Parts: sequence; structure tokens; C-alpha cells
Amino acid sequence: MSEENRRFQGTGGRSQENRSLGFRPAFFDGITGIIYASRFSNGMDAPFHLLDGLPDEVVMRRHASGQVAEVKTSLVSGFLRDGLFYTREQAAAFVAGA
Repeated sequence: MSEENRRFQGTGGRSQENRSLGFRPAFFDGITGIIYASRFSNGMDAPFHLLDGLPDEVVMRRHASGQVAEVKTSLVSGFLRDGLFYTREQAAAFVAGA
């Protein structure tokens, strides 16, 4: 389990805890303002945060296998819901109030 998943376990800030409310895992680039839906490397939507489907413009380094090794530091994991980006903290607050 990633450090973020440990930190947000039980808060609603994880995919498996907020999916039923319409949240979909995504990433936000704080520099460009672009939101990237989490995807598998083949382009299909991923049900959890996955780096391997991110486009080259946010990937800093890949392993020889093609897996993402490093992304831009401006990338924030969060969720898309009704066209809006929510940080993990914002999603957790939404779930707590639902």
C-alpha cells in the first residue's frame, strides 16, 4: 500500500472508499492546470491511481520496461467528479459530509 493510501485509509480519500459517490482517480498538474484521468498503459480507465497511463509530458523517467519511475513534482493525485478535480483531502471532506 502506498504512503498516500495509508494516510487516507478510512477517510474517503481513496478510490475504493469514494467510487460509489462518483469519484474517479485522476492527477492534476499544478503548473499547467491539466487534469489527467488515471489510465492503464493501454488507455483504458483505471479504477485506482496508476502512473503507467500518464502521458509523456508529465513523466520524467521510465524504467526499461516502460513503467513510470518518476513524474513531475507538480503532479497531485486526487479525483475527478462531475468535471471537477478534488484533492484526496477534498474528497475525504466530501465523503465525510455525504
